[in-house]
Amino acid sequence: MNKKTLSWIILIVLSLVWGSSFMLMKQGLKAFTSDEVAGLRITIASAFMLPFLIKHYDIDLKKNLKGLILMGVFGNLIPAFLFTKAETQISSSLTGMLNALTPMFTVLIGMIWFKNKITKSQIIGVLVGLLGAIALVTCGESGNEENNNIFYCLLVALATLCYAISVNGIQVYLGQMNSLTATVWSFTLIGPIAAVYLFGFTDVVAHATQHPEGLRSLGYVSILAIVGSALSVIFYNTLIKLSGSVFSSSCTYLIPIVAIGWGLLDDEVVHPLQIFAVIVIIAGIWLINITEKFDEKLV
Repeated sequence: MNKKTLSWIILIVLSLVWGSSFMLMKQGLKAFTSDEVAGLRITIASAFMLPFLIKHYDIDLKKNLKGLILMGVFGNLIPAFLFTKAETQISSSLTGMLNALTPMFTVLIGMIWFKNKITKSQIIGVLVGLLGAIALVTCGESGNEENNNIFYCLLVALATLCYAISVNGIQVYLGQMNSLTATVWSFTLIGPIAAVYLFGFTDVVAHATQHPEGLRSLGYVSILAIVGSALSVIFYNTLIKLSGSVFSSSCTYLIPIVAIGWGLLDDEVVHPLQIFAVIVIIAGIWLINITEKFDEKLV
């Protein structure tokens, strides 16, 4: 299997998995608070990855610490809490749609922080995408407070900004590290933080054992943690190394579609204007990526 085909397969699988993650968060919130869902997600994912540390313990931690912190904290820890907090007030489908901001921030962070070159067409793509995002936040159905809560929409935007920092950080600082090794160590660094907070400052045990939906919600969060975090991060890191940060972040082409599908199945309200706004965002992503390919042909 060639590099291009493998990249597309990973991209599609990740899009389906992460597009479903917003509904898994929603199911987890039936029994747990937002902080508990986030804490469980990181703690379970870290516990799942722990056995792999036996084989992947030998690294130059001092050399790779910056990249591992960016990956762990900005790629997993902070977004986990932001997304679940947002879903206490906005729908899972809207959360999934807003996740499409990731490629826009990836380009901007790459340009501002990591001094990557950016073309005029990419700037246009970013602007088009941001206009679509603004429309998405403000075009919720009239009277539907859930879809119009701008503060909680901004939490999702902040989470995508964190993702963008992580994506660029992985490419710059962890480009030579094995994907599994990077994932194991990033979760090893953040796992104890999440566990201490989860079991020291929340009522997660009581909610898991006493709430009628406790075990069911725990099952959904476990799937979210193992499949949506631990395993997916391994494949995502592989994708970044195969195809670069911009192509990798473009799984957001499909994530909103999957999220909308799950939302409709769960009787969430999706306004036609929101779908149009997502199309505008995707058009911006397309401009960013088509420019990258066009520039490669000119070189």
